[in-house]
Order: sequence, then C-alpha cells, then structure tokens
Amino acid sequence: MTQSLSKVILHIVFSTRNREPWLDSDVRPRMHAYLATICRDLGAEFVKVGGVADHVHIVTTLPRTVSQAQMIEQMKTASSKWIKTLEARYHGFFWQGGYGIFSVSPGQLDAVSQYMERNKNTIALAAFRRNTVSFCTSMALISMSVTSGTKKRLWN
Repeated sequence: MTQSLSKVILHIVFSTRNREPWLDSDVRPRMHAYLATICRDLGAEFVKVGGVADHVHIVTTLPRTVSQAQMIEQMKTASSKWIKTLEARYHGFFWQGGYGIFSVSPGQLDAVSQYMERNKNTIALAAFRRNTVSFCTSMALISMSVTSGTKKRLWN
C-alpha cells in the first residue's frame, strides 16, 4: 500500500487550572473557535468544540501524523498564549495539567454531539467535578456496547 489512511475520532475534555471559571460568555465562543482552528491547522478533518466556563469538550479526528499528546499540547499551549494576549484580566489563565481523551466510533458520534449540545448551558461546576468519573464510565460503556453489537441507551 503506497498511502496511509487513518480515521480516529476523539472526544477530548480538559479544564482550566483549579477549574476556575475563566471562560465567561464573552470569551468562550472565541476560545472554542480558536481551539477548532488549531485542530484544523494540525490536519483534523472534523471538529466540534463546546463547554462551559471551566472546561472544554472537543470532538475531532486525530491527524495521521500527530500523536494524541502532541495534539493536546498544541491546543493547550497555543490557546493559553492566545487568551493572555486578549486582555490583562486573562494574564493568569492556565489549563489544568491533565486531560481526558476517549475514542468515539462513527456510530456514536451523534450521541456524543447530542451530549455536548444538551449540556453546554446546564453543566454546573460542581456537577462537572462530581460527574467526571460517571462520564468516563459512560464513554467506556459506549465503546463496549459498540464492540459487542448491543444497542443500549446509556443516558437520558
């Protein structure tokens, strides 16, 4: 085979340092657009970005020539530098050190997109902290149900 093909869809989640609500309604759409631009510049074919004041969700394809860690590092580093240039009030902005990254099968892409849409305005900061483990478990169940061929409704 003379060419290399790849189609890996990822759901990435990371938050601001100490989950502080830096991403207010004024800057949030701009941050989401900036993160989408970074993904596209790296070679991602598809990007959807959402989130609330203290974290972001990114659904995107992994470019064939970039590792997961490289992609996350690029997104966090570039966006952190960018937001600090907007106004003095953002000079103290930082992303958390870690992140969550989950593979998404093409058949579950709509479910993940619906999850992001339903929750973009309703995820409270405390609920996000409490539900992180639950979310990770749900993503694992989605993956298992796709692998086993079962069709379960995993969330409301």
